[in-house]
Amino acid sequence: MKKSGSKLISFIGIFLFLSATMLAQSGYTFTDVKRLPASPVKDQYRSGTCWSFSGLSFFESELMRMGKGEYNLSEMFVVRNCFAEKAVKYVRMDGTINFGSGGGFNDVTMTLGKFGIVPEEAYPGLNYGTDKHVHGESDAVLKAYVDAVVKNPNKELSTAWLPGFNGILDAYFGKYPESFTYKGKTYTPKSFEAELGLKMDDYVMVTSFTHHEFYKPCILEIPDNWGWGEMYNVKMDELTQIIDYSVENGYTVGWGADVSEKGFSWKNGLAVIPSEDIADLDGLEKAKWEDLSSREKTNLFYDFSKVRKEKTITQEMRQDAFDRKTTTDDHGMHIIGIAKDQNGTKYYIVKNSWNVDGNSYQGYLYASEAFVKFKTTDLIVNKAGVPPALRKKLGF
Repeated sequence: MKKSGSKLISFIGIFLFLSATMLAQSGYTFTDVKRLPASPVKDQYRSGTCWSFSGLSFFESELMRMGKGEYNLSEMFVVRNCFAEKAVKYVRMDGTINFGSGGGFNDVTMTLGKFGIVPEEAYPGLNYGTDKHVHGESDAVLKAYVDAVVKNPNKELSTAWLPGFNGILDAYFGKYPESFTYKGKTYTPKSFEAELGLKMDDYVMVTSFTHHEFYKPCILEIPDNWGWGEMYNVKMDELTQIIDYSVENGYTVGWGADVSEKGFSWKNGLAVIPSEDIADLDGLEKAKWEDLSSREKTNLFYDFSKVRKEKTITQEMRQDAFDRKTTTDDHGMHIIGIAKDQNGTKYYIVKNSWNVDGNSYQGYLYASEAFVKFKTTDLIVNKAGVPPALRKKLGF
């Protein structure tokens, strides 16, 4: 019995090794058509904060486009402010909204507009004994705290609960940077944001679903939209028109998408929608790629060694996937360019926040137009990156 089990384990190990080797040899060859400047790839590591990393990556590219130079902005400053705002709303709503580490691009614009921003060196958010972001404990502690407050055991809330919550944030992320020195000059978060010259009114969120009226603002019903942020609803083909026009005119795009499709391969740096039906994978963020059993259920059994035909995506397919919850608010990334494969098929160049290891393109991936049409939940764009005719329809 023990001996047979050892042979089985050895066989599985050899099979997985060969499968991983095959997949590392992707048959796709890409040529960049247009690639816009972006800051270095970062690592969200074991935290559910992709929305902050991708949102600030977007704004770091905006600063480059504006001629402001290269900045490294603090993701954890945004996360910390959003946790405090989220806690107040969670308590007011008696715990009936989502409370966790997730968020969206609206949270980034809210933070910059309301609280300002600081550079990474002023607030790295690592106050708990590691040099990378590990949020399992802090997420659990913060959730347990607000759940205790919601129970209201005193029959009225004390004046201490919010300072207590902020004390936990101080302990894990560091004391709030009321002021800081950067390159020899003293700033507050608001004065630093003002010097950067970013104006949040210049940016809009965009989505595409038929259960909302087209060309009107809507509130997308996804758990991480805890702040009930609005976004404009456009037709599916207009989503990619916005991306194309933005990139062609020098504007990058923040991209919210579902990455649980079998055709998403971090190792190969690919996101495609193969024409054959393959079961989806449950789970969020990089954890699913780090867990071997999850990887067995995904990319180790899909052959990326040749270019595959993709499905033709329709608005109805998008909607059905959202209604059935096979498209969820899974992951935030940053589109910085357009490329083509050896057959002339269009792809978008996507910057991720999972570091540069274990990936064919040093932290980047190529997402097909079909994948983007099917699996996009939302975009953040500069208004000037929206085609003029569509801008007129949307009223800005």
